[in-house]
Amino acid sequence: MHRTISCGLFGLAFYACSSGTTNQTVQTEGPKPNIVYILADDLGYGDLGFTGQEYINTPNLDKLAETGMFFTDHYSGSTVCAPSRSTLVSGLHTGHAPVRGNYEIQPEGQYPLPDSVFTLFESLKAAGYTTGAFGKWGLGYPGSEGDPNNQGVDVFYGYNCQRMGHNYYPYHLWHNQDSVVLEENAGTNLGVYGPDLIHEQTLKFIEDYQDQPFFLYVPSIIPHAELIAPEEEMAKHLGRFEETPYKGVDEGPTYKIGGYMSQENPRAAFVAMVELLDRQVGEILDKLENLGLRENTLVVFTSDNGPHLEGGADPEFFDSNGPYRGHKRDLYEGGIRVPMIANWPGKIAPGKSDHPSAFWDMFATIGDLTGAEIPATTDGISFAPTLLGQSEEQAQHAYLYWEFIEQGGKQAVRQGDWKAIRVRLNTDPNPPIELYNLAEDPGEQTDLADRYPERVAELKALMERSHRPNPVFKLYAQEIEN
Repeated sequence: MHRTISCGLFGLAFYACSSGTTNQTVQTEGPKPNIVYILADDLGYGDLGFTGQEYINTPNLDKLAETGMFFTDHYSGSTVCAPSRSTLVSGLHTGHAPVRGNYEIQPEGQYPLPDSVFTLFESLKAAGYTTGAFGKWGLGYPGSEGDPNNQGVDVFYGYNCQRMGHNYYPYHLWHNQDSVVLEENAGTNLGVYGPDLIHEQTLKFIEDYQDQPFFLYVPSIIPHAELIAPEEEMAKHLGRFEETPYKGVDEGPTYKIGGYMSQENPRAAFVAMVELLDRQVGEILDKLENLGLRENTLVVFTSDNGPHLEGGADPEFFDSNGPYRGHKRDLYEGGIRVPMIANWPGKIAPGKSDHPSAFWDMFATIGDLTGAEIPATTDGISFAPTLLGQSEEQAQHAYLYWEFIEQGGKQAVRQGDWKAIRVRLNTDPNPPIELYNLAEDPGEQTDLADRYPERVAELKALMERSHRPNPVFKLYAQEIEN
């Protein structure tokens, strides 16, 4: 049975935050560009070769960064899956977005995006694009108003439910409204690797729609736990590391339905998974090149939040969060600052940008580049001028804002180099605020709140201004805390 939800609670308006601004038109010559947006799952800032990773080879992503633009100060929409994706497709940060947590619906799926939200997919469809999503959805159970096909996605293949997306040898995947049963994975069989099937359909989408503009969204489940890869991938890394076996779920009601399987070699598995992801990115790029599409395709690669601590993962060993403090579920930089590459041959010059940006900026940016409609109610600012070498035209955020309903409730705001964080909001009406100067202390080690009380007061006011109550997720936060 599905959990009963009163979507009438969402009969509220969404308004633009004062940190946003209206879009500015950026002219590009030629036909409408294809957009490929690849989203890794729980990949940390330090998990790639070009960001300092010593144990994992990522030649395709390293080259993509070398020949494109790497954004050093890019942020995910949230510190966990569903709300992060919600900000991406709605252009609204988590103080305004309709989905603010991983609200589970049984037997399969998450709380749905409401019909009232005008999504990035709907915008691009209206502008003449064919839209595809391949991987993990997490924004509405099958058949709901949040189902990908009901939110502007023409072709969907993968995991509707992010809980099901914990498992790499699933019993079924979804192809639009069809549940594709994988007989090879029946019972305890590990016959076919989910990400391989999804990747095949991703490449097929490019072939099928090569003659028209397309938006290809690739929310991979790699390297989210569980930690497992095909045997041929694992074999390359067995014996490289001292391992602490992980005892997981190998039988019972959650086996392959959310529970992480045991893994004798979790470090080797993690490396194998990230290297497999890198190879898949390379094959997407090769497909675009071979079909003559590469010159007219913007490719973006990033991650939905910081590195996880689940299923035997060892982010401390891999230094997965790089120089930053915190992991998934934290609002410290390690939980929300993510690597982001934008690559478009002939349009984006190679280099780096320290322009502060976030997931909710992508809607406005893509709208500028394609001519697609951008919502009047958005928290996003287009960074298309930065991409196209027009940095003198680039608008700036007054501030960036996050909130998170789990672990007692958290808020964070960045304004310039200043970052403020407070926690335990569900139990303390006025919790203390931590204050950091990211220019001097990117690792957020020295709390300056006592030294700069006026700055604390200013950032606290921004936190309070940015939060718009969301009754559904207020109730959900109380439920998960209890």
